[in-house]
Amino acid sequence: MTILLELSPEMEARLAAEAQACGIALEEYAQRLLQQAIDFSPRLRSRASQDEFRSFLDALASKAPKAPQLRAETFSREMIYGEHD
Repeated sequence: MTILLELSPEMEARLAAEAQACGIALEEYAQRLLQQAIDFSPRLRSRASQDEFRSFLDALASKAPKAPQLRAETFSREMIYGEHD
């Protein structure tokens, strides 16, 4: 598929400079940017299941073995909100 875009001279110059810094053609650089936008679009990503989310949190916790365990009473609603209800 071919898409025709009108770019401002400033945008074209910035894209060309970034492409050159990456050592790739402007067209390839633009295609990579579009792919990244699609890959990271929150609307296109499905939600993780509860098990997937728990697995992610477990993996994250395993990377910080020295993190202290917090007691449930460490934080209270009153501590956070104070006089504001």
